[in-house]
Amino acid sequence: MKKHRLLTIFTVVFVNMLGFGLILPLLPFYAETFNASGTVVGLLVASYAAAQMIGAPVLGRISDCYGRRPILLVSLLGSFLGFVLLGVANALWLLFASRILDGLTGGNVTVARAYITDVTDERDRAKGMGLIGAAFGLGFIIGPAMGGLLSTGERYAVPALVAAGLTALNLLAVYLWLPESLSAERRAELAADRETFSLRSLHNVLSRPRVSPLLQIVFVFGLALAIFEGVFSLYAQKHLDLASNQTGYMLAYVGLLVALVQGAAIGRLAARFQEERLLLGAAAIMTVSLMGWAYAPTVLAALLVLAPLSLSIGVLSATIHTALTKVVHSDEVGGILGLSAALTSLARAIGPATGGVLFDVVGVWAPGLFAAALMSWLVWQMWRRSAPAIQPPLPNLEHEGTPR
Repeated sequence: MKKHRLLTIFTVVFVNMLGFGLILPLLPFYAETFNASGTVVGLLVASYAAAQMIGAPVLGRISDCYGRRPILLVSLLGSFLGFVLLGVANALWLLFASRILDGLTGGNVTVARAYITDVTDERDRAKGMGLIGAAFGLGFIIGPAMGGLLSTGERYAVPALVAAGLTALNLLAVYLWLPESLSAERRAELAADRETFSLRSLHNVLSRPRVSPLLQIVFVFGLALAIFEGVFSLYAQKHLDLASNQTGYMLAYVGLLVALVQGAAIGRLAARFQEERLLLGAAAIMTVSLMGWAYAPTVLAALLVLAPLSLSIGVLSATIHTALTKVVHSDEVGGILGLSAALTSLARAIGPATGGVLFDVVGVWAPGLFAAALMSWLVWQMWRRSAPAIQPPLPNLEHEGTPR
C-alpha cells in the first residue's frame, strides 16, 4: 500500500464529510428563513441525493477513462462552489441550486474508492475501503456538532462558508500531494477506447450475474439504513423522550462504533472470512438488530441494540464496495462504484419518507420492523443462491484480455 496516498484519500473523505455534516442538520432551519414549507424543506434535502444519483455514475465512469485525480479535482471544485452559493444565498432557489450543484459534482467519495482500488491489491483492499468508511464516520460525527456551534444565533450561512473553506483546503491538498493512480499508458488506452464510456457498456456490466446480486445488496441495505437514519430522531423524541442533544449523542455513539469497525476491525475480518460470508453474516446481524431497535423499551436497551447494528453497518458498507471492485474489470471500477453511489442516493431519497409515513400512520415500531423485513428478504436471497455471489471476473467478448 502507498501509505501517503491512503492518508491523503482519508483526509479528502474526512474533510468532505465534515463539510457535509456541518450543513446537513441546518438545512431545514436555513430554508425556513425563506418561509419554506415542510414539503419544500423535504424536497431541498432530497435534491442533493437525486442530483448525486445522476452525477456519481457519470463521474465514476469518466474517471476510468481520464484518471482519478482530475475528476476528484472537478468534484471538489463543484462542492466548493456549492457551499459558497449556499453561504451567500438570498433566495430559496439559490439553496436548491447549491445542493443540486454539489450533488451533480459530488462524486469525490466514489472516485476516492476507485483510487483505493488502484493502489491496493485484493488482499489489502478491504482495509483500504474500511479506511474510507472510518473517515466517513468520523467526519459525520464531528461535522454536525461543529455546525451547531457555528450556527449559534441563527447564523446559518456561517457553517456553509466554513465548509467551503475546508473544501478549498481539500482541493489544494489533492492538487499538491495526490498523484494520479492510473498510469499514463493505461489512461491513454482507456481514453482511446470510447466504448469504455457508453450506456451500452454500463448495461453490459449490470447484466452480468455476479454484479447484479451485489448491487441488490447495495440498494436494499441502503434503503434499510436510510429508514433507520431518517426516523431515528423522531423515534428518540417520541419513544425515548430524549432532547435533541441527547439524540445527537446517541447518533455519535453509532458513528463512532461504525468508524472503529471500519478503521480497525474490517481488515482482520476480511483476512479471516470470505467476503460472501461476511456479507451474509453482517446482513443477518443487521436484521435481528433492527427488530430489536423497533421494540427497544428504554434508552439502555436501545444502546445495547445499537452496538451490533453499528457493527453490521460498518462491515456491510466496507465489504460490499470491496466486493464490487473484484467482480468487474479494472477499466470499469469507477463506473460500478458510481452506480453503487447512485443506488445509495436513490435509497436515501426514498427511505426517510417511507420511514416517516410508517412512523405516523402505523406506529413507532413500524419503521424498524419494515427495515428488518427488507434485510431478512435480502438474507434469504443471499442464502438461496447456489453459486457464490462474489467470484473473480471471467473474460467476456468486450473485455477479452483486459489486464487486471
